[in-house]
Amino acid sequence: METLNCRGLACPQPVLRTKQFIESNPQALEFTVVVDNAASAQNVLRFVESQGCTASLQQTGSEFEIKAVRSQETMGEPAEKDVAETSQKTLVLITKNTMGSGDDLLGAGLMLNFLKTINEMGESLWRLIFLNSGVKLTIEGAETLPVIQQLEAEGVSVLVCGTCLNHFNLLEQKKVGETTNMLDIVTSMQLADKVISP
Repeated sequence: METLNCRGLACPQPVLRTKQFIESNPQALEFTVVVDNAASAQNVLRFVESQGCTASLQQTGSEFEIKAVRSQETMGEPAEKDVAETSQKTLVLITKNTMGSGDDLLGAGLMLNFLKTINEMGESLWRLIFLNSGVKLTIEGAETLPVIQQLEAEGVSVLVCGTCLNHFNLLEQKKVGETTNMLDIVTSMQLADKVISP
């Protein structure tokens, strides 16, 4: 079984290394990826599952092992990620926890109102991505959390930057969405028909 040593690599390198391995070794039945932070572990786990693998995650001290097993059906033919089938896909990129500049209290209220109103986009609203201080909107105790959870329950995809969560020491406090990486973010922007950043 091949082992990919991705210790010490910053996001999205562990996912990119894993992607390169899968593409270069289409007949590999099993492989293991070793990383040294929880965000990378979640990102790699989600990625290999999106490629048709059965995967397990084990933590030993500060290290994480993702063991992946590919099915015969998907060998040599990675699975595509599910993409909402709508006439138009709108991606909303939220890069801070306030809206506008000048007064943070006002900005926080405006962001809450924006998120409460965003479903007026209708079926074209496809995905929300939270970056930088925007990840603070997804954590336990945030006034915006129930609104984002409701959007996710209604079928809107929610991705939250793992590097940003780690930077603010908030990974364990995230309560909505999938922890993501820059590869997913770039791919999402390519797939979207329209990208909005409030």
